[in-house]
Amino acid sequence: MTGWKVWAMAFGAALAAMLPAVSADMDRAQPQRMQARIDALSQFGRNADGGVDRVAYSQADIDSRAWLMDEMRALGLDVRIDAGGNIIGARAGREPGLKPIVFGSHTDSVPGGGNYDGDVGVIAALEVIELLNDAGHKTRHPLEVINFSNEEGGLVGSLAYTGRLKAEAMSVETHAGMSIAEGIRAIGGNPDDVNADSVSPGDIAAFLELHIEQGAVLYRDGTHIGVVEGIVGIGWWDVTVEGFANHAGTTPMAGRRDAMVAASRLTLAINRIALEEPGRQVATVGRIKAFPGAPNVIPGRVEMSLEIRDLEQNKIDRMFSLIRQAAAGIASETGTDIGFQPVDVASHPAPTDPRMRRIIAEAAASLGYSARVMPSGAGHDAQDMVTIAPTGMIFVPSKDGISHSPQEYTAPEDMARGADVLLRSILEIDAGALTRD
Repeated sequence: MTGWKVWAMAFGAALAAMLPAVSADMDRAQPQRMQARIDALSQFGRNADGGVDRVAYSQADIDSRAWLMDEMRALGLDVRIDAGGNIIGARAGREPGLKPIVFGSHTDSVPGGGNYDGDVGVIAALEVIELLNDAGHKTRHPLEVINFSNEEGGLVGSLAYTGRLKAEAMSVETHAGMSIAEGIRAIGGNPDDVNADSVSPGDIAAFLELHIEQGAVLYRDGTHIGVVEGIVGIGWWDVTVEGFANHAGTTPMAGRRDAMVAASRLTLAINRIALEEPGRQVATVGRIKAFPGAPNVIPGRVEMSLEIRDLEQNKIDRMFSLIRQAAAGIASETGTDIGFQPVDVASHPAPTDPRMRRIIAEAAASLGYSARVMPSGAGHDAQDMVTIAPTGMIFVPSKDGISHSPQEYTAPEDMARGADVLLRSILEIDAGALTRD
């Protein structure tokens, strides 16, 4: 057993005394009950591969949302749909005037997706409400379970919730064959004033999102819980390499200005720089195309992509600077021109609140669950929520690190551990943990 696991187990008993007294009497999450809800949700949009095609605004999405609202109402929640199409189930608190603690995730999928990405966070939120109901415990703060709309299509619901969904986004076409505006209307939102129900900084007490890791770190190491330190920022550039197209048979090798050779060298340089630079950054060339694209013509132009991700913006900036320097050298040596055009889909790093990380880590330790602090390399609704409230994120293991695939799987016991940590974290926040030294 590694040192940090020993620390977590030894420290757990002491931390248990710090949690609200009711948590000692609270039942733990039920794995099979959570799996039953996952199975029920997976019927909406099920495909032949065992996954789902429940893309946002599709009929499968609409039907699954109706099922979810019925589940919320059965748990006694007051259910509404806001202007952005987000489903919100509210549970009253016992002290008037306190701000709500919000938690949840999303249930839309990518085409050919799996049954756990996003879904586990929403199902865990329902499990938390059921455990509170079973214990007869009414929190001081009101609670709100949220199912964000169209997470997979660009964090649409959370952008609307935080008042930052741009008007030009409304005309973007979706996988459901309609625009975002048409889709929001189809699920009961208000595309004519999509930010109408937005929440301002300070309007909610805290936000928590539980999610599958979508990587293999927790599963590989046998760790129960990931305490997310932040969601990485993304820098994205379209790269153009200009050479000179010429006959492949009659142009000597030494006299060529081959754009593909330069692009290949740049791709290798990007990989080398990302590996050699200290840190956890990643850099990827995921798309490349040569022109004119004929076997007997030296490529005169190559278009490729560059994506850099890290938790710190200055690291993204440094990586890009090093890559541009390498590109300048390659261009000079190959007789080509290399240009970089930033793409507007880039996002800044979104660190979670240090107090929320502490609360989640202490909750895990008090339950005897091993935990580790880790970044999220994928985007989540939580990255929008950090702009308005103390935000925390909990990861649970993904088998073999597989995600966005019918083979995606998180064991019921892992889902339940995540729900346990989510509940204890909520109870700690409700007891005033965010205001303690």
